[in-house]
Amino acid sequence: MRTILLAILLALALAAPALADDDVRVQGTCGEGAESRLRLRADDGSIRVEFRVDSERSGERWRVALVHERRVVWRGRVRTRSGGSFRVRRTVPDYDGADQVSVRASGPGGNSCQAGATLT
Repeated sequence: MRTILLAILLALALAAPALADDDVRVQGTCGEGAESRLRLRADDGSIRVEFRVDSERSGERWRVALVHERRVVWRGRVRTRSGGSFRVRRTVPDYDGADQVSVRASGPGGNSCQAGATLT
């Protein structure tokens, strides 16, 4: 009985990362006064990317670059909304194997945020 229980626990432990790989969330790093988060979600042959920055002030202008597999796939400017946050949502192709996605945002006063994750 104990052997069967250990076998089941081992099987669940090995299967858990495969289930979790469809959705990856990471906390980014930012300068003072801001926080960032990156979420990657596999979705039928593509990856939905969501990058969020929470800063202290509304109306700030930020420059954002999204990199997928070492290639810049989107670059743009965004403004923080009331409450001091912005969100960038994009879709990138889901290639065979692990996909690396990183995002960097530059804001006022030289403040910057970055986050990166791998979706397997």
